[in-house]
Parts: sequence; structure tokens; C-alpha cells
Amino acid sequence: MTDTTAYELAQVNIARLKAPLDSPRLKDFVDALDPVSADADAADGFVWRLQGEAGDATDVPVFGDSWLIVNMSVWQDADALTAFMYAGRHREMLARRREWFERVAEAMTALWWVPAGHRPTVAEAEARLLHLRANGPTPYAFTLRRSFPAGASEPVALEVPEGLGCGV
Repeated sequence: MTDTTAYELAQVNIARLKAPLDSPRLKDFVDALDPVSADADAADGFVWRLQGEAGDATDVPVFGDSWLIVNMSVWQDADALTAFMYAGRHREMLARRREWFERVAEAMTALWWVPAGHRPTVAEAEARLLHLRANGPTPYAFTLRRSFPAGASEPVALEVPEGLGCGV
């Protein structure tokens, strides 16, 4: 049996902006960054989040594309992550994502287990996303809909509220 306390759940999601961050079109999104980040920081099971100079990660480059923004965090487990994602302010922002971000056909969100205390890099997250795109969900990189427990090789289903999905 794998000791799941030896692992934490890393998540990355990237989004392609419809407009520059300083545009009126993205004002509501940008205004919500600090409050949503504070909610995450205070959430049960939250461990860590990627931050750039401004305190969020909007200035952290991903895939060498200035129209992409990245969000990366580490959680105790999938239950803690989903409890945060689908509640409160974050849920409200998630429901409005099509106003701010392009719809992209390829995977933009990936999850993977990391040893407790490990803080993933953007390069690591990019590799996980590319693996997921090429291979589908595996223990190396998976989704909320097709998840793998730490140390397992068989997928397990997780409950995701209808209509919200796990992409951008």
C-alpha cells in the first residue's frame, strides 16, 4: 500500500488570453486574481501556488507564448482541490472563463503526484501537459475526470460538477 501522505497533488492549468491583461475586457478577471488567490491560500488542503513578481503567476512565461498564462498549485489531495475549484469566488470565475480565454481543443490542465514538499517548476508542468496531450491520462499526467491515486496504475473516477469541466 502506498502512503498517500508522502505525496501531494500538483495541478497546472494554462489559458490563452482573448485580450491583453491590462485591457478593459479582462478587468474583472484581473481584479479577481488577488481575492481568489487569498481564498486558495486559506483553503483546506492548500499547500503552495506558483507566484511571480506581482504575487500571481500572470508574469510567469509558459511554452514561450506571451498570450498564455499559467496557474500552478499543490494540494493535499484531489478532494481539497475540487472543493476549492467548485465553490465560492473561484467557481464564479470558472463560470466566466469563456469571456476571457480562448477555447482550445488540446489539454490545458494536468494533474500529477509529487513527493510531499516538492514544488514543481513550469518546465515540469509543460512536460506533464505535453505528455497528457500525447498519451491521454496516465499516472504521469492525468485529469480530474480520469485520475490516478498516488502510486497506482489504474484510474479512479472523481466527481466533477456538471457543466464545469476541468479545462479553461
